[in-house]
Amino acid sequence: MTKFLIGVAMFSLASATCFSQQVMNLYEGAIPNSIPSKNEEKTDTATAGFIVISKVSIPTLTAYLPAKEKASGAAVVICPGGGYGIVAAGHEGSEIALRFAENGIAAFVVKYRLPDSKIMPNKEIGPLQDAQRAIQLVREHANEWGIDPARIGLMGFSAGGHLASTAGTHFSKSYIDNAAHTSLRPDFLMLIYPVISFTDQIGHTGSRDNLLGKNPSAAKIKEYSNELQVTAQTPPTFLVHATDDNVVKVENSIQFYEALLKNKVPAELHIYEKGGHGYGLHNSTTSEDWMSSCLQWIRSNGWAK
Repeated sequence: MTKFLIGVAMFSLASATCFSQQVMNLYEGAIPNSIPSKNEEKTDTATAGFIVISKVSIPTLTAYLPAKEKASGAAVVICPGGGYGIVAAGHEGSEIALRFAENGIAAFVVKYRLPDSKIMPNKEIGPLQDAQRAIQLVREHANEWGIDPARIGLMGFSAGGHLASTAGTHFSKSYIDNAAHTSLRPDFLMLIYPVISFTDQIGHTGSRDNLLGKNPSAAKIKEYSNELQVTAQTPPTFLVHATDDNVVKVENSIQFYEALLKNKVPAELHIYEKGGHGYGLHNSTTSEDWMSSCLQWIRSNGWAK
């Protein structure tokens, strides 16, 4: 563990509840499916005031661990969005993780590699490898982090929702070294205004182009259209979307939800009339707090005690 630990910092929340934050390299040793290259990663505050990271080639995992007296034993791995072109590390990453930690749930934000043929031989599997590795890492170190390895969820926003739903429907194939045969299946999924489909009808073209290129085959489109990949083994899922989302069509969540129902997978879908896209924790058009509903869903299903 200490071999890939970059740093540990202690913070105090406004509520005076302490938690530890640990930043780790996602891989110990060589990064799989990578081409040696200059690290050109860049962190910016976007026009809207959001923190975004671009040109990620060295993936990391940042842990937000609740105080021991508040820890529920549950954990959530978080994949921020960004169209597979950036990682929205703030409002879809650290802010979400802090909310989980405040509520006794360990949270882990993945800074995953962004698909780029200059840094990886097969760019379509790079982000998925990092999501699988994050689940593997949390599960294999569950004991030292006070986590139940059978209560690890995966959350994704926008294109991070595509990544999370891919990990939640393609877990039977390991894209990383997994000598211990650690389960790569999340125990539950939370998908917030997610890209689910890569079809021409409802898919998000920008995410598809970044991951698969401009002219993907029909077979690749089907493979990464996750509403078509749901089975009875897909984890129970919580979904949030807004009807007026003009970036990622609400049909992405609806069709995934319908596929879950068809396969008798427990699911909960929240659709707001308004809210648009990319609002993170705060949909300003409603007094309802989707995160409170998500936490209640986690507790009611017994993942957080």
